[in-house]
Amino acid sequence: MHRRLAVGIMLGGCLAVAGSAAAQSQPALTLDAATRIADAAQAEATRNKWNVVIAVVDDGGYLVHLRRMDDTQIGSVAVAEEKAKSAVLFRRPTKAFADAVASGRTGVLRLPGAIPIEGGIPLVGGNQVVGAIGVSGVTSEQDGQIAQAGVKAFAKP
Repeated sequence: MHRRLAVGIMLGGCLAVAGSAAAQSQPALTLDAATRIADAAQAEATRNKWNVVIAVVDDGGYLVHLRRMDDTQIGSVAVAEEKAKSAVLFRRPTKAFADAVASGRTGVLRLPGAIPIEGGIPLVGGNQVVGAIGVSGVTSEQDGQIAQAGVKAFAKP
């Protein structure tokens, strides 16, 4: 019995070490990357004279960077963050939920955390979702255009 317990403890320890090594090799969203993403998104918004909030979250949906452009409505802060969080949680753009609802699949509206409004897009690094960007402040299509500019900047080395 003691031998079985010792083997189990050793095996568990090996798995924990292997798991932590795998976790360390996964790409992470850095503050520098989040700032670069927000800069590119803001440049797109400024180019079009759109005032928005830009939220960048990590792979757990936690805020890494938030930018509220001048004269953007305060309510867009929460919306941008929720769009980004939704894109991370479901590993897909929030536009997918908007399209589903538009096609009559209203069951999407019952999914906790699913935001059926364009403007949230996952950030993929090393074939993994490492975070997301969410944009709010103009039309949902314009929010999506701005978010896409941020994603494009993230994809560049």
